[in-house]
Amino acid sequence: MADANDHPARLIVVVAFSRADNGQLVPAYDPMQFDTPEDATRMARYLAGKCVGVLAWVRDVQPDVGGYAAPTILFQSGDVPELE
Repeated sequence: MADANDHPARLIVVVAFSRADNGQLVPAYDPMQFDTPEDATRMARYLAGKCVGVLAWVRDVQPDVGGYAAPTILFQSGDVPELE
């Protein structure tokens, strides 16, 4: 039987952006976490018609060692900041 710590967890997130009065990109909503890349992509496509920018990404996480893999973009539309 495999232990849950044997495989990294996946963090799947959608972030949508709007513009503040000064032109700065700001989050339109709190970041949303999803269980599957498909669900995240579906939400990101929906938000793309309502926000100036949307980004859906996934990254592997190993909380026991504090490690994160580089994020992989699932969907990107409009103006978004660079991922770190």
